[in-house]
Amino acid sequence: MGIPDPSSQQKRSIFGPLPGFLREHWRDYIFLFLIAGAIIGLDQCTKYLVRVNLSSRGDWLPGGLAWLAPYARIRYSYNSGAAFRIFQEGNLIFSILATIVACFIIYYFRQVARQDRYLRLALPMVLAGVVGNLIDRIVFGRVTDFISVGSFAIFNVADASITVGMAVLVLGIWLKERAGRGGARARDPEKGNLNAEETKSR
Repeated sequence: MGIPDPSSQQKRSIFGPLPGFLREHWRDYIFLFLIAGAIIGLDQCTKYLVRVNLSSRGDWLPGGLAWLAPYARIRYSYNSGAAFRIFQEGNLIFSILATIVACFIIYYFRQVARQDRYLRLALPMVLAGVVGNLIDRIVFGRVTDFISVGSFAIFNVADASITVGMAVLVLGIWLKERAGRGGARARDPEKGNLNAEETKSR
C-alpha cells in the first residue's frame, strides 16, 4: 500500500470544489480578469472623477494644456446608445448584447491557445470595454463619455479599450495569415517561385 503524496492531497483540497475546466484553466482566467479588471477600474475611476468634478457638457484641461482646447479636451457627456454615440436610446438592447458578449468571452477564453498572444490580449480588452459600459447602463441608465478629440464623437476608456482590442485582434489575424503563407512557401519553394512568376507575367 503506497503512501499518499501530500502535494497531491493539497492540490485536491485547493481545487477539489471547483469545476474541472476551472481546475485546468485557472491561470488563463487570472490573466483574463487581471487585465480586464485593471481597465475596468481605470474606466470607472475616470468616469467618476468626471461626474463629480464637471457639469454636463462642461470642458476641462490642465492649465498648461489650454492651447489643446481646439483639438482635444475633457468634456462631460453621456449617451444611451453604443460606443461613439451611435444608435441612441438603445440602452436596454445594448445592455443585453453586452451581457451576451461578456459571457461568450469568458466562456471562450479557456479555448484560446496560450501561444495566441494577440487573441489573448484582445479578448480581455474587449471584455473590459463591454463590462465598463455595462456597469454605467445598469447603475445610471446611460454611459458617461468624456474624451473629446476634434469633431470626433465623444468617447471613454471603455470605448477605447474595445477599439484597441479589435485592432489587436485584426492585427493578430493578419500576422497569422501572413506567417502561414510564408510557411507554405518555405515548405514548397517551387510553388512559391511559380506564383511569383505568374504575378510578374500579369
